[in-house]
Amino acid sequence: MSLPDFFLLGAPKAGTTALHAALAQHPGLYLSAVKEPKFYLCDGRPPPRSQQRGPGDAHSAQEWVWRRSEYEALFDLAPTGTLKGESTPFYLYDRLAQRRIRSDVPGAKLLVVLRDPIDRAYSNWMHLWSDGLEPIGNFAEAWAAEDERVAAGWAPFWHYRRLGLYGEQLRDLIELFGREQIHVLRYRDLVETPDSALDKVCAFLGVESGHVEQPARENSRSYVAPGPRTAVLSRVLRAGAAAGSFVPPQVWRRGSRPLLQWLQQGDARRPVLDQAVRMRLVESYAEDNALLNELAGQSFADWMGTTSRGQFAPTES
Repeated sequence: MSLPDFFLLGAPKAGTTALHAALAQHPGLYLSAVKEPKFYLCDGRPPPRSQQRGPGDAHSAQEWVWRRSEYEALFDLAPTGTLKGESTPFYLYDRLAQRRIRSDVPGAKLLVVLRDPIDRAYSNWMHLWSDGLEPIGNFAEAWAAEDERVAAGWAPFWHYRRLGLYGEQLRDLIELFGREQIHVLRYRDLVETPDSALDKVCAFLGVESGHVEQPARENSRSYVAPGPRTAVLSRVLRAGAAAGSFVPPQVWRRGSRPLLQWLQQGDARRPVLDQAVRMRLVESYAEDNALLNELAGQSFADWMGTTSRGQFAPTES
């Protein structure tokens, strides 16, 4: 049986793609070629349609690796003596996934990358909007639609607010694995002091530092400005994604590429996050942020300010 020794659990839009690529350079580590297999989100069966009802969800679910034989095969080529790992950023959010990991790999080491939850949510919304999947072109309005979407069975990537409740998520993780098996790092540290951040990750995993280059910048898309052309192309892409759930993923990907390129062409500036919006939304994280501070043993109080240090807001003077 070939299973991972460590997991990069999340959060989504917090630099997991860059960290996965950086760690894959290390000679003592073997990262799965499939970056997000999502195996532990399943329970030995395909993801249920009842939980994949948002635009593009059912199409995306076709790429999940839910068969155990296929999942274990992802690590068959790992050289002897290397530590095996995979990255599925929704494991941090999914309690059942955490229990399945605990059952299979009780001694697993867990990497958790956390990003300012408002910046994370805004990046998440912009990702889906620029892919033509998010039907609401206003971040605050899309945020407000979350409860309705969750009740309707939209997949977790649409859970903009809930994905940022890191205190609750870390509490559940600690109850299952213990604090010593978890390494928490900030997205900003990965961006601003990558050498130090990567050295700490290597030390936690028990491998020699100095073999990993700085991670690439965030995997971001071109911003798509609202307008009649965007509205038409987005509707076509959403309809195509729904139809694409009945054909192999590579067929839809090949067919949708020209439309997506047309949608994303241009040089529209990525808008900064309106600080009045941030001020209103950040209040929903106050209690969870206090819990996170306690559990992580470090302060994330800067996230509760009305001005973010992230890429979607002006820097504080």
